[in-house]
Amino acid sequence: MARAVPPESTQQAVGYPSLFLLVALGALVPVVPTGAVVSSAAVVAFHQSSPFSLLWVFLAASAAAFLGDMALYGLGRRGVASRNGSRWLNRLRDRASPEHLARARTKLDEHGVTVLVLSRLLPAGRIPVMLACLLSRVPPSRFARGDAPACLAWAATYQVIGVLGGSLFARPWQGVVAAVAVTVLVGAVPSVWRRVR
Repeated sequence: MARAVPPESTQQAVGYPSLFLLVALGALVPVVPTGAVVSSAAVVAFHQSSPFSLLWVFLAASAAAFLGDMALYGLGRRGVASRNGSRWLNRLRDRASPEHLARARTKLDEHGVTVLVLSRLLPAGRIPVMLACLLSRVPPSRFARGDAPACLAWAATYQVIGVLGGSLFARPWQGVVAAVAVTVLVGAVPSVWRRVR
């Protein structure tokens, strides 16, 4: 007997809040591959009949990324202001190599917070730039002005990967596998390149 597929309204009622929570959590704790989550959600939305499905994925992903970034920035600011630092600030420092941090500070000095847009799109680029902003004591309002377009561009990029994956295959699960594979590959290339170099 074939398993019944839940109706689209049920999928959306569960899917959009789940997407939001996973992306927000992934911005705070880097164990959730947020790019793959957004791409997978875009594949599923592409195969739905509602014309607004892709718009909801974009809005949920970009809002969650922004909220997660701002929360992490707030936690990092508390660590910078504290005499002994904080656990969150130490975790950020552990995730950014000294070379990446130095490069990020130089870019921040040259281009201001607009460098956040590019850093959000580069694998492992977000944390060094965020840390550079924290150590340079960039005010949260200025950080938010750079981070908002960065989150929009990030969500759009990974959504396009998902739509392309969804358009190549007739079944959503095939598109999800393709989108996740491309996302993981994009994320792994810089690490492999650094090790080879």
